Amino acid sequence: MDMNPTRHFIIPDTQVRTGVPLAHIDWIAQAIVDYRPDTIVHIGDHWDMPSLSMHDGPGSLAMEGVRYEEDIAVGNEAFARLVAPMRAEQERLRKNKKARWEPRCIWTKGNHENRIDRAINNDPRFAGTIGDHHLNTQGFERKAFLEVVEVDGIHYSHYFQMEKSDRPIGGTMENRFNKICASFVCGHEQGYLVHRRPLPIGRTLHGIVAGSCYLHDETYRGRQRNNDWRGVVVLNDVRNGGDCEPMPLTLDYLCRKYEGVSLGEYLRKTVKDAEYKLTLARAA
Repeated sequence: MDMNPTRHFIIPDTQVRTGVPLAHIDWIAQAIVDYRPDTIVHIGDHWDMPSLSMHDGPGSLAMEGVRYEEDIAVGNEAFARLVAPMRAEQERLRKNKKARWEPRCIWTKGNHENRIDRAINNDPRFAGTIGDHHLNTQGFERKAFLEVVEVDGIHYSHYFQMEKSDRPIGGTMENRFNKICASFVCGHEQGYLVHRRPLPIGRTLHGIVAGSCYLHDETYRGRQRNNDWRGVVVLNDVRNGGDCEPMPLTLDYLCRKYEGVSLGEYLRKTVKDAEYKLTLARAA
């Protein structure tokens, strides 16, 4: 039996850390209010946690000056900015005795936040000193790393794991469908992939991989691999056990909507030497 259609709002990996532009957090926050979703899912990797990276060794240039406390603080501040307009709108509706808007809000822990657990596991002396209790998700439901949560027939996780390996399922979207066998949304992988699989029983499955929602360049990707799609995804008309109509909204679109200029123009005006630092400033 078909349910009443709902709307989901998906926030891919935001990779917040000290020193990167965060204006897009405010655009996303306003878009949440404008689109009034029934469910909001932040897919994880909000806290980038460079202080606990295992890719850069102690004493390396990349680790110079990084601090756990700063990683936590900047992520918490950004998450508070993300939800502030929604909370203000909810309070306005309450005061004016209007119909309540209380979306289900979910955060799925990413591998970057999981660096905290990994650090504790590698050195139990950190237990109690560091921990994901420091991550302030502002009342969002918290899902463990790689826990799968199903909402209206859509299955969410930071990524989906191979059956006999701890690595993410990759390859073509057809391959991912063959492994997951349901409508799914995950992050972790930069860019935007979308695929639909109509079934002979009258249902259609949808798969979405969206893992980049930030303005900065990732230095490890070099000079030629930072022009990925960046944005959020709205799932309209979610119904019938996982069917939906995906509507991606790029950060360039959100910038034009809320700042009145292209993303490239905005970054060139607000970030020093943006045309040299940020691929998105050069590309738009």
